[in-house]
Amino acid sequence: MSKTLVSYFSASGVTAKAAKTLAQALGADLYEIKPATPYTSDDLNWMNKKSRSSVEMNDPASRPEIADEVGNMDQYDTVCIGFPIWWYIEPRIIDTFLESYDFSGKKLVPFATSGGSGMANVVKNLRKQYPELSWEDGKLLNGVNIAQWAKEI
Repeated sequence: MSKTLVSYFSASGVTAKAAKTLAQALGADLYEIKPATPYTSDDLNWMNKKSRSSVEMNDPASRPEIADEVGNMDQYDTVCIGFPIWWYIEPRIIDTFLESYDFSGKKLVPFATSGGSGMANVVKNLRKQYPELSWEDGKLLNGVNIAQWAKEI
C-alpha cells in the first residue's frame, strides 16, 4: 500500500488551508515546511526590493533554513508539495526542502496557490532544477474542488 505525504509552505494561511483539505481527501500525512525564522509581514512585502522574500527570490542560491524535519521520508511513495507562487516560481524554502531529502523513486505532485500566476512556469522550473525527480504536472488550487482533484493523484 502506498503512503502519501502532503507537505506545504504557507506564508499567509491560504496554502495551509488547501494542504489540509488535500491531506484529508487523500488520507495522507501532513507536514508543514516552516522556516526556522518565521516570515513577518515586512519580510513578505514583495514591493520592497530589500524585504526578505525579495532578497531570497533574487538569489537563486538562497536556501532558507527549515525549522523541523520530516520524521521518516522513506515511508512515502507520493509526496505532494504545496506553496504560494512567488515571482512565478516556487519559494526558495521549497528548494531547501527538495535538497534535504532523497526523493528518488517517489512521485512528486506540486500544488500551489497564487494571486495571479499560473502553474506552468513553476513545473517547468522544478523539472529544470531537479530533472532526476519524478514530477507530475501539479495543480493551481485557486477555485479548484480539491477533493475531486485528489482522486487524480
